[in-house]
Amino acid sequence: IQISDNWPGYSLDLFTYPQHYYGDLEYVLIPHGIIVDRTERLAKDIMQDIGDNDIVVLCVLKGGYKFCADLVEHIKNLSRNSERFISMKVDFVRLKSYHNDQSMQDMQIMGGDDLSKLTGKVSFICILLTLIFMFCKDIVGTGRTMKVLLNNIEKYKPKMIKVASLLVKRTSRPDGYRPDYYGFEIPDLFVVGYALDYNEHFRDLNHICVINDHGKAKYRV
Repeated sequence: IQISDNWPGYSLDLFTYPQHYYGDLEYVLIPHGIIVDRTERLAKDIMQDIGDNDIVVLCVLKGGYKFCADLVEHIKNLSRNSERFISMKVDFVRLKSYHNDQSMQDMQIMGGDDLSKLTGKVSFICILLTLIFMFCKDIVGTGRTMKVLLNNIEKYKPKMIKVASLLVKRTSRPDGYRPDYYGFEIPDLFVVGYALDYNEHFRDLNHICVINDHGKAKYRV
């Protein structure tokens, strides 16, 4: 699903959201209900593609935890209601690549200590946002970020690696990386909510929203 650059979004007045964020947001980009329905469709597409394979799901924290949990639950529900049983294990890794709203030059990979369990298995990497930015000064193309993570995983020789992402940012100079499954292609905006944060705030916001300048200044570190 592509969200155009001139999409005005939904008025905040149409939705409920935590009162402590009043005045910090521009508009709702993707309501929670649409996120849930789209994630269920991604789960169905994944089920059709993986065949009779065991899955190791690698959840990229922190922003990916809610999307990962919802996607895994949908896959489990589909598996329970079909003749195919899919065994799934979940591990976690954390990528540190942001300071305020700017992508950092260096990326840190933390966690996921026992990735040897990926050997010979189908590995799904669940991330909330594939961050693809244009190259300009101190903003880096973090499609490179995913490539660094994939290179680390490939040394364990999994049978297959697939990347599922809820969001992909559309920019004037993408680096060519695309996840295998993604829910929405969005404009080059800094978004929060549905576990996406700005300096650890807004994770408790169910909808995906665009933060305003007041919100950035309020929670800047």
